Amino acid sequence: MCRFIESVQLKDGDFKRLELHQERIRKAMMDYYPTHEIIDLAKSLRHTSFPTEGLHKCRIVYDSEIRKIEYSPYDRCEIHTLRLVETDMDSHPYKPENRSELNAAFALRGDCDDIILVKNGFIADTSFSNIALYDGLNWCTPRVPLIYGVNRAELVDQGKIIEKDILVSEVMNFQLVSLFNAMNEFGSIELDISSIRP
Repeated sequence: MCRFIESVQLKDGDFKRLELHQERIRKAMMDYYPTHEIIDLAKSLRHTSFPTEGLHKCRIVYDSEIRKIEYSPYDRCEIHTLRLVETDMDSHPYKPENRSELNAAFALRGDCDDIILVKNGFIADTSFSNIALYDGLNWCTPRVPLIYGVNRAELVDQGKIIEKDILVSEVMNFQLVSLFNAMNEFGSIELDISSIRP
């Protein structure tokens, strides 16, 4: 049975981007559990005892139904350097619980803090986030990420980032790289392009 996860940002008692998380759950269930009733995420969370102060990560594990909901204080990880790592992982519109392929790729980071995955010559994601690169005018995000994140979807919809195929050979033409996901807002982790290592 395939299991999936959603990591929802809970800030001062407010769940962020719930509609986008709900849509991703809907896609996963339509693909894997089409005969089951779609999980109502907001309703499920309302029936839990959740923190009302500070920044927390709400981790939901589900298949045909919710199996686990966990809350934990969130501390942003320090990222200073990124290693380019080749992968043949498939893209997903939702997050599988099994991270074995990502963990294996992450193990190839060497002395860097994280990785940027490269598939068929194009950059994709880091081990934990979507990315965007700044060319001096626009922030561009890979057109085909490995995981279609909720923060990414919101930023594309708002026109703050532009979807674009980015060849690994073009990376050094950019100035900055931003890492973002459901827990890390756009601009909170921003590095000079020189932080990327081959």
